[in-house]
Amino acid sequence: MTETPDPAPDGWSATPPYGAPSYDPSQYGTPQYGQQAYPGQSLPPQGYPTTPYAQQPPAPGYGQAGYSVPGFAGIADPWAPYGRDPATGTPLSDKSKTSAGLLQLFLGGFGAGRFYLGHNGIAIAQLITLILGWVTVFFVVGVLILLALGIWTLVDAIMMFSGGVRDSRGQVLRP
Repeated sequence: MTETPDPAPDGWSATPPYGAPSYDPSQYGTPQYGQQAYPGQSLPPQGYPTTPYAQQPPAPGYGQAGYSVPGFAGIADPWAPYGRDPATGTPLSDKSKTSAGLLQLFLGGFGAGRFYLGHNGIAIAQLITLILGWVTVFFVVGVLILLALGIWTLVDAIMMFSGGVRDSRGQVLRP
């Protein structure tokens, strides 16, 4: 018995071992685009494979203005319960910029607007500045500290009214 040399250079056999399934293109057709043909399966003709999803119409409301979520027909967006910002599409905060601005305008020395938005570090800094200003009010430096705090809270309130400040989670404030 003569042994034939293996045509594969790396030692792999070109013929499947005994009992291994073999593929016969004449029996099942030629596979396309990485598909495998199985017994009883017909492959699509030349070109791209067709899918039954190409004929389905899009979901109602999807892709239109209003930011509806597919699968939640008639229900508000669960990821944005307070709506979405029309300019960026990001979810709106549960905090109002009017409330934050009014709190900062009238009680800004106590850091009320910043506490409301969750910016506790800035609010504590404003509160400490207020206490430091009142403690040193008998000196000239205390009046300057309180004047600087008044300007800081006024600018902060204007920024809150105009929407330039976000809440502690980074969400845009509601109107």
